[in-house]
Amino acid sequence: MTSTHDSSAPSELDVLVAGGGAAGLAAAVTLARSRRSVTVVDSGRPRNAPAEGVHALLGREGISPADLLAAGRLEVAGYGGEVLDGEVTAVRRLGDGRFEAVLTGGAMLTARRLLIATGLTDELPDVPGLAEHWGRSAIHCPYCHGWEVRDRSILVLGTSPNSVHQAMLFSQLSADMTFLEETGRGPGLEADQTRMLAARGIPVVTGEVAGVESGVQDGESRLTGMRLAGGELLPAEVVVVATRMLANTAVFEPLGLRTEENPMGRFLTVDAFGRTSVPGVSAAGNASDLSAQVGAAAAAGTMAGAQLNAELVMEGL
Repeated sequence: MTSTHDSSAPSELDVLVAGGGAAGLAAAVTLARSRRSVTVVDSGRPRNAPAEGVHALLGREGISPADLLAAGRLEVAGYGGEVLDGEVTAVRRLGDGRFEAVLTGGAMLTARRLLIATGLTDELPDVPGLAEHWGRSAIHCPYCHGWEVRDRSILVLGTSPNSVHQAMLFSQLSADMTFLEETGRGPGLEADQTRMLAARGIPVVTGEVAGVESGVQDGESRLTGMRLAGGELLPAEVVVVATRMLANTAVFEPLGLRTEENPMGRFLTVDAFGRTSVPGVSAAGNASDLSAQVGAAAAAGTMAGAQLNAELVMEGL
């Protein structure tokens, strides 16, 4: 994607947005439409890059992640905002309350407010061959990918407390389901979970995973099943796996930001308006909501942007 840059942009910004996914770009559009000076710094590597399309996004169903972000960048630029390729590599609070950020390559920006929209990283189970299919036939979300894998043979890898919940949701999309209770890695099934799976007609297999099996079909590598340590092959076209989701916020945490953890992962604590525990710093999207899809992330970005603008107005800025 091509960056936009305005050489006349002010040296001191109203808002610096770290991360140019749906949340960051939506926030930037909201701020720019309120005539705020705003710069988005983005690496161009969205979490959903492996996916063929974005789903459950009203009016843009199936658009490719790259095309969606390219359109968003143009919208930011159309209202006078700026988008820079790169990342924030360091940030500190100045004595007057402003924020000074160092970017990739050493450039520096100063802003009155900071919005963190850097998303998250999916930490996959250490299963050989799994990462090769991530985002296509190795998936995690029934609402992001479920329709595309409907009626296929689906194997749920039970490595997380959320795995049974995933199996229940995916069973609405395919009758060909198997749950693999992975010995030595997963939490193990409780009696009520076993009853839940049985009630949905989902058979349970117990074993230790050796790796994902693939084959070439129509010139492409396709997932064909899961090989167990004992040699048995569990045929499947799709593997459902719960990742450990970690917000990409390490650079900003020295500011004193509060983080939380739950069975899904680690994220920034924010209020309903995206405000973090540190005055002047907001967050939106997967950095503060691990389960947010693209539409929810964009909505959170819009709310956070509006809140930041209101704060600046009330301060007479």
